[in-house]
Amino acid sequence: MDMASLLLISIPVGFVGSLTGLGGASILIPLLVFFGIPVKEAIASAMVSVVATSSGSASAYVRERLANVKIAMYLEMFTCVGAIIGASITKWISPIYLYFFFAAFLITSFYRIRARDMDLPPEQNRLSHWLELNGSYFDESTKQNIHYQADHPLLGGLGMMVAGLAAGMLGIGAGAFKVTVQENVLKLPPKVASTTSNFIVGMTALAGTSVYLFSGLLNITLMAPMAIGTTIGAIAGGRVLNKFGSTFLRILFFLIVVALIVQMLYKGITAW
Repeated sequence: MDMASLLLISIPVGFVGSLTGLGGASILIPLLVFFGIPVKEAIASAMVSVVATSSGSASAYVRERLANVKIAMYLEMFTCVGAIIGASITKWISPIYLYFFFAAFLITSFYRIRARDMDLPPEQNRLSHWLELNGSYFDESTKQNIHYQADHPLLGGLGMMVAGLAAGMLGIGAGAFKVTVQENVLKLPPKVASTTSNFIVGMTALAGTSVYLFSGLLNITLMAPMAIGTTIGAIAGGRVLNKFGSTFLRILFFLIVVALIVQMLYKGITAW
């Protein structure tokens, strides 16, 4: 695949990844594998695009007060540790298992579609209150101010460490799992979970990339067009996210995850 084609493919990938909270790498890696790129090389190179995508979309989300910076910084402590461990594992594991790990990890994201906008817990967790893990935003689709606060911050942190482990190991932002943890454990609204996830994945990916940098797996021919394309798409997605309803975003999320799972399972089975 030439650089121009990869750039053109990366733009819509970054756009959709930004809307769903999956991140562009979750979609790019199966595409690269489909076009014959070795899975370890695809994982390492795609992780650089995660940094670019997060930077592009997070700026818009912070400006619109959708992403919660305090919650993101708290959770990043856990995800970065997990990412370094995960990337170290990928250097030594057999490539064929990565196809199945990728698909299995995506399957866990199906739990997300059960999530709904939840009422505030009757009393905020003491640690959450001390860390000021709360906020509000104006939802353009419902024309309402949405107030929220994080619940179970320690359990949520452990869940995010698992997400970081998967991110470093699979070269993705692990946005699907991070969004699931934030919606179902921390009890954040879907749009806050999605946008805060986009903010977090950049730091997580940077931690994992530092391991791949010294492993010789990074391919600049892949990295450059993917980083540019996904950033352009992510910025565009960040500007329109708040105009879509949560139901539409969940359906889009579901369809994309199904397609990715099928692709990676097929590749793993045929390569066995």
